[in-house]
Amino acid sequence: MRRFYLRTMGCQMNDHDSEVITGLLLSLGYKPTDNLEDADLILYNTCCVRENPERKVYGHISSFRELKEKNPELIIGICGCMTQQKNELKKILKRLPHVDLIFGTHNIHRLPELLQRATNGEKVVEIWDEAEYSEGQDFRDSLPVERKDRLKAFVNIIYGCTNFCTYCIVPYVRGKEHSRLPEKIIEDVHSLVNDGYKEITLLGQNVNAYGKDLSKGVSFSNLLRKLDKINGLERIRFMTSHPKDMGDDLIEAMADLGKLCEHLHLPVQAGGSSLLKRMNRGYTRAKYIDLVSKIKSAIPDISLTTDLIVGFPGETEEDFEETLSLVKEVEFDSAFTFIYSPREGTPAAKFSNQIPEEVKKERIYKLIELQNNISEKKMKSLVGTSQEVLVEGMSEDGVVGRTRTNRQVYLDGTKDLIGQVFKAEITEAGTWTLRGRLI
Repeated sequence: MRRFYLRTMGCQMNDHDSEVITGLLLSLGYKPTDNLEDADLILYNTCCVRENPERKVYGHISSFRELKEKNPELIIGICGCMTQQKNELKKILKRLPHVDLIFGTHNIHRLPELLQRATNGEKVVEIWDEAEYSEGQDFRDSLPVERKDRLKAFVNIIYGCTNFCTYCIVPYVRGKEHSRLPEKIIEDVHSLVNDGYKEITLLGQNVNAYGKDLSKGVSFSNLLRKLDKINGLERIRFMTSHPKDMGDDLIEAMADLGKLCEHLHLPVQAGGSSLLKRMNRGYTRAKYIDLVSKIKSAIPDISLTTDLIVGFPGETEEDFEETLSLVKEVEFDSAFTFIYSPREGTPAAKFSNQIPEEVKKERIYKLIELQNNISEKKMKSLVGTSQEVLVEGMSEDGVVGRTRTNRQVYLDGTKDLIGQVFKAEITEAGTWTLRGRLI
């Protein structure tokens, strides 16, 4: 029996790509293993949005030389966004000569053929800059998927990005925006509900752009309204949204639709208009704050999360203070905070006034401390409230689930509660998790 070890780095899009890769490998007769020494295939699904995941890939795969020497028939592979980054393929081939198989995000459907060629002793490299699509069609639509979760599922609605933020590598490695047909998405969700799934998360680099490349009348808000009518579906989530593309129709849908959860991830990246302009974000500080005000007015219980970058080239102390002041004003429920790292091929990598690492670290610590204090305050404000919780699994001393606002709640209970929705009173709160009791 052939076994595979699959390591996934990066975003939810990569997580879902790995579910497809796993489905393909299972269809070929492979079985998963967590033990590298038992594997006939070691495959890393990579991320290149930031430098740290890349360093890990080189470090980990360099260490597999010894495994390859012990087992010459072992296939070592790298796939995903990192393989499609400018000049990265040359580096991989030079630094990791023991890698047998390299393919990109647009080549996943060809994995069976590529793997067979690698098994026959060929060094296989297949990277397409862009797949050829007809309107709404995608090569991934007919591929098998082995989902990691039995209650919640990812459903891709749009691939790629055409925003070209100056710091971001995604448009260069994921390609232009390409929406799936709404009927295919609805068909997928119906199938998932029939299989017992309670919650879906709609995925895209920019879900708000959904439908712009399709026929007139197709939009993200209309898609949500159709999905909300599916019997048996409990919850709908989506990510990620771009502030410049978020219109009143989506805000109205979020306020109207009972299955759409009160949680929105709305990356701001920085707090000052001058920095946002250099990032090519397409909005100002004032426009972002006005948008947040409109959202909170329409959906008072909304949980708002974001992404923030510190150390962008040319970021002054005043720019950083504007980011801190925006965080204080908006009061995000939580934030993913990142130190800027240059990505080869992006405009920002060539900008002057790169920020020293020690300054970046000092700023990130200040930002994290501020956000953690806000997150803790927001969580503690929930003590004594009643929350709807979907029980997702077991914990060390009971069960664990999530609220509609995407907060994790620990409860007393047994495994027969998994998959059910309950009302719970929140009794304790930490910075990241809640504890409650069933009502």
